[in-house]
Amino acid sequence: MKATVLITGASRGIGLATARAFAALGHPVVLNYHTGQERAFEAAREIHAAGGMALAIGADVSRPEEAAAMFDEIHAQLGSVGILVNNAAVAKQNLLTDVSYEEWRSTFGVNVDGVFLCSQWALRDMLRQHGGCIVNVSSMWGQVGASCEALYSATKAAVIGLTKALAQEVGPSGIRVNCVAPGVIDTDMNAHLTPDDLAVLREETPLLRLGTPEDVAQAIVFLCSDKASFITGQVLGVNGGFVMV
Repeated sequence: MKATVLITGASRGIGLATARAFAALGHPVVLNYHTGQERAFEAAREIHAAGGMALAIGADVSRPEEAAAMFDEIHAQLGSVGILVNNAAVAKQNLLTDVSYEEWRSTFGVNVDGVFLCSQWALRDMLRQHGGCIVNVSSMWGQVGASCEALYSATKAAVIGLTKALAQEVGPSGIRVNCVAPGVIDTDMNAHLTPDDLAVLREETPLLRLGTPEDVAQAIVFLCSDKASFITGQVLGVNGGFVMV
């Protein structure tokens, strides 16, 4: 049986596309959601109807007790997690001087604490089994920063640092840890942008198009495949050339 895959924030966008991609390859998938219960359960039903195995579990990954309960439920129904995709995130666009401490903490809670908590739980199984894959979803703004997105950029830079350090820590145990850094992707997270804004961003992208959730999902699947068996601690930019580092 193929490894069970947990994708956090899987009720829409990149997370949902990733769940569908892994399910199409025969992996049992767990779709974590926080507020998108209806979408997550509909996706799980869709995967079941196509002959796959899927489980939707609600949890706020920034809360230790909810993350722990999610892994308990996964263990009870599907066993251990062999692939973890830390995708859950929230975004804030604001001047740093206008960001409240509560907004700072809550954004770090989801974007960074969630990665820490889910990785810590998943590693308990991976270390015992001497193998596994973790892919963290960062952003190109975590690589280069963005004006009016200092908070979001800071959280995504933290994810990159955690990825590289953890890859060194668990590499001797046969566990690979990598990161994808998406560019401008056509998801709900960018729904606040006007058509004119999106047109400008499209023109600034060397490939002259916006990315799709499926573009990112395929990069994640690749990093968890045997084809990437000698790749760890890396940041794969999926941005159409918008940022080259």
